[in-house]
Amino acid sequence: MAPTLRVRALLRWLGQHELGSLLAISAVSLGTWVFVEVADAVGEGGTQNLDRKLLLSLRTAGDLSDPIGPGWLEEVGRDLTALGGVAGLCLLTIAVVGHLLLAHKPRAAAFVAASVTGALLLSLGLKRFFNRPRPDLVPHMSEVLTSSFPSGHSMLSAAVYLTLGALLARLQASLVLKAYILLWALFLAFLIGASRVYVGVHWPSDVLAGWAAGASWAALCWLLARALQRRGEVESANHSAPTEPHAPENAPKP
Repeated sequence: MAPTLRVRALLRWLGQHELGSLLAISAVSLGTWVFVEVADAVGEGGTQNLDRKLLLSLRTAGDLSDPIGPGWLEEVGRDLTALGGVAGLCLLTIAVVGHLLLAHKPRAAAFVAASVTGALLLSLGLKRFFNRPRPDLVPHMSEVLTSSFPSGHSMLSAAVYLTLGALLARLQASLVLKAYILLWALFLAFLIGASRVYVGVHWPSDVLAGWAAGASWAALCWLLARALQRRGEVESANHSAPTEPHAPENAPKP
């Protein structure tokens, strides 16, 4: 085999087997480390000054009730933050689970439902544990019911969009399409997290911790799904639904 063909074969093998797992393990490790570091800094009050500066920088000087930018940007901020709400993410998850059930992939559907439910429970548990008060520097542009750390919208949007993005990316043969889907999932999670600071309901450190926790959860779920697929316990992306046998063309008609 020529050297060029050997290199291509090696890259293809890495792309199909080890590279994805290595990236996912790195994402879990990095996300966990970032979350722990941010949580430790928040607990010691080390993020307070930077949090205040960043939050106030998004408000008009002299009128903290007015976010920077034109009126339409405020509406965009509220629209973006709604994309990470529990209701919207649950509806999206139900739609995906329904699609998987109709495609005769019940175990994959159950795995997606369990992944999203686990992310929601983890978010609520972390909020209850840290119990950080919401920002009180500026008026809130969105109703809030839970504590501040970590940002539930940021965590859940990262977990759900990245998990579903990874599921959709596995259906694509092209690396460009895979990257396109995952980059859009990351971009959506970024916009939703940033909107939480813009509407005044989260400190920036809440959002950073939420992104880290959500990305870690999504990568962990990807690794688990891959392992279960290899063992045949969860349907793979190219799993085909059973088809009904066709009668021979020359079969006698009743």
